[in-house]
Amino acid sequence: MNADTPQIKPIVWVGSSHKDLNAFPRTVQKDAGYALWLAQLGEKHDKTKPLKGFSGVMEIVSDYQTDTYRTIYAVKLEIKLYVLHAFQKKSKRGIAAPKKEIDVIRKRL
Repeated sequence: MNADTPQIKPIVWVGSSHKDLNAFPRTVQKDAGYALWLAQLGEKHDKTKPLKGFSGVMEIVSDYQTDTYRTIYAVKLEIKLYVLHAFQKKSKRGIAAPKKEIDVIRKRL
């Protein structure tokens, strides 16, 4: 491997995150998959932003029809990408992730 070849971080799926992401609509899976691929290369998709209340944890937000889906990941020690959680946001009020989902993220982190 030469200096021009990007280092691809391996993905570690935590808990049911892989199964949960695979249950999303195909369009959302493709959005999240591409955003995760960019993260593996050390880049950031425009649908990705830091998750409030956490250091080094990012969320991918995908809208499909009238629903919102979130995929949460963390890069640990810059060598691996940990997908911590994937869920459909049910609440129509506010943009914050529900406490139940934050608790899952905190536990898996």
